[in-house]
Amino acid sequence: MQPYDERLTAPRSWWLVAALAGVALGLILLPLGTLPMLGGLVAGAALAAVAVSAYGSVRVRVVAGSLVAGDARIPVSALGEADALNADEARAWRTYKADPRAHMVLRGYIPTAVRVRVTDPEDPTPYIYVSTREPDRLVAALAAARSAERDN
Repeated sequence: MQPYDERLTAPRSWWLVAALAGVALGLILLPLGTLPMLGGLVAGAALAAVAVSAYGSVRVRVVAGSLVAGDARIPVSALGEADALNADEARAWRTYKADPRAHMVLRGYIPTAVRVRVTDPEDPTPYIYVSTREPDRLVAALAAARSAERDN
């Protein structure tokens, strides 16, 4: 089975925005004095960095016969075929083709994705949409996990 583990990290430009948020808060507090300005600079940058880090800490893994995408853990036995989506197809599936019942691990800064059909009759979710930088590798890992599940 091919191991798959990916962290959907935020782009570098977001870290620059976090630093600029600290500068902005420091400038807002500048009229109150140097110490409040420095406190605002540090606190603003730290809070913005925590927000960027939390948003970019989502992991996508295929482990122990399950697809783990964010908070969701779905056994591969409940999944059907997976489709690797290029940037145009991914944009379509997260906009006008999207089903509101679908489970989406969506990161707008990642242009490609994988759409996996849910075959469990008890689950009303039609598919799972997962943003990924390596859609072909994720599809291959899911196929290998499904094959290993059938062999056992």
